Amino acid sequence: MSMKGQWKTLFQLFWTFFKIAPVTFGGGFAMIPLIEKEVVEKRKWMKSEEVTDVFALSQSVPGAVAINSATFIGHRIAGMKGAMAAMIGVSLPTFLIVLLLGILYFFIQDNPKIESAFISIRASIVAIIAYAAIKIGKTAVVDKTTFCILIVGIPVLFFLHPVMVILAGAFAGIVTISIKRKLGYDVKLDRKDIGNEENDFEPFMGAGI
Repeated sequence: MSMKGQWKTLFQLFWTFFKIAPVTFGGGFAMIPLIEKEVVEKRKWMKSEEVTDVFALSQSVPGAVAINSATFIGHRIAGMKGAMAAMIGVSLPTFLIVLLLGILYFFIQDNPKIESAFISIRASIVAIIAYAAIKIGKTAVVDKTTFCILIVGIPVLFFLHPVMVILAGAFAGIVTISIKRKLGYDVKLDRKDIGNEENDFEPFMGAGI
């Protein structure tokens, strides 16, 4: 890639995450649908399955999910420079907004209209996160085994740290695949690999659960 092309890619990474960050009041998880739309559907930098893996990895390491996700995606697309561009892009709007709100805090803290607006925003975030879960579920849940892991993982989240749940899921996947291969079963690692033998399970897949 030419130097001009590299700078263009770096700017696109910066601008993509710079646009996403200010409109996601719910934090990292609320950014998931927008990141997937920009990175997968619009830019076609990565596949949906790859982005899902990035989100899982971002949740399992220290730091904010949004910054981790942007950094991993940027590194995947343009190396260390891409990671820096994406990280700055996703962090800068938040820094500027927090700085502005800090200045205006004493003027708006008791305003009932502002308080009402944030109550509504918090409620809408729940819907955004639920939508993100459905989108990820369509690519992450590929067979009956992954569906069972999902069902077990939801209640477990109320008692264990998310990192522990992710590690437990990884361990369960390794063990399950090893057992299936020893028994001679075909291992399905992607939705496109699912054959007719899983058609009876497809209604669950279409629902994203």
